[in-house]
Amino acid sequence: AHVLTRCAAVPGIDGVCCATTNLAADDAVAEEAARRGALVFRGSVEDVLARYAGAARAVKADVVLRVTSDCPAIDPAICGALLDLRTQTGAAYAANNMPASWPHGLDCEAFTREALDAADAHATRAVDREHVSPWMREKGDLPRANLEAPPGLPGATRWTLDYPEDYAFFEALFARLPLGPKGYSMAAVLGVL
Repeated sequence: AHVLTRCAAVPGIDGVCCATTNLAADDAVAEEAARRGALVFRGSVEDVLARYAGAARAVKADVVLRVTSDCPAIDPAICGALLDLRTQTGAAYAANNMPASWPHGLDCEAFTREALDAADAHATRAVDREHVSPWMREKGDLPRANLEAPPGLPGATRWTLDYPEDYAFFEALFARLPLGPKGYSMAAVLGVL
């Protein structure tokens, strides 16, 4: 819910699509996404690249902004800046972690549908199929861009949800953040920390 709500606030997007698995265990994810007004696409558990390509085709996307659901503190303004950078540079693939300079958990990437379809057609390594973007990140002739963080951010900060202690961190964080869009920014999180 946090990720979907924040994604809906990204400037310049046309819609939010939750690309979840076709497992019955993820029915609750699909239901919550629909309740939050997101389109829902369900696909392979193992082949996440194919799932993303299928979702992009289903919604007729020209450009895909990818945010993972283990990043509940994603900042819509940073995502919007990444989309702007991709447009301004004409990059087929843009990210804000090449190299990592933002707190881990604010990661986002944007790529053209053409680049996504090429990755889906040509990527053969298991890591490419599981993690969506390695093929695009490593393809030598694919134009790429990186959104660097402003100077002065604390180093090695981790705001991602993988372990029970991460859940406890987010539970405490969200209880202290301002409600609504005022609480969606990196600055708001840094203020609480």
